[in-house]
Amino acid sequence: MHQRIINSPMGLLRVEIIEDRLTRLDLMADPEENYRDEHPLLDETERQICEYFDGKRQEFNLPIHYEGTMFQKEVWAALGSIPYGATCSYKDIASKIKREKAVRAVGQANKRNPLPIVIPCHRVVGKNGSMTGYAGTHINKKELLLNLESRFSNRNS
Repeated sequence: MHQRIINSPMGLLRVEIIEDRLTRLDLMADPEENYRDEHPLLDETERQICEYFDGKRQEFNLPIHYEGTMFQKEVWAALGSIPYGATCSYKDIASKIKREKAVRAVGQANKRNPLPIVIPCHRVVGKNGSMTGYAGTHINKKELLLNLESRFSNRNS
């Protein structure tokens, strides 16, 4: 396992790779250590994250791997189909995976997303367009990401 702490406009991000695949991206409050492992995939991940925050990247092209239930993996795959700068509701995701009554479960899977930003769980909002939890309680970070994408998607269209 290799790790790196990346400074971003939304705070410190810890990225983790195992066997040449990105496996975690965590929002960090105060890391106990400042990981700075050397690995080409960590370099590439940091480059792509910086490009995203600079408005130069709308999709990530990284080898990823995550553990989860089949349901969580269905939800995370559906999240990946939400276009840059767009939003949809938890109900929309439940419908997309053909589990219309699983709206709350979709919310829980969204909350457990191991690769926020890369798998864009921040693009999921409440049915009425309201901001709901991001990575549990970081609604301000969700707003930051949505505002960033809105600004750059409008500029690029």
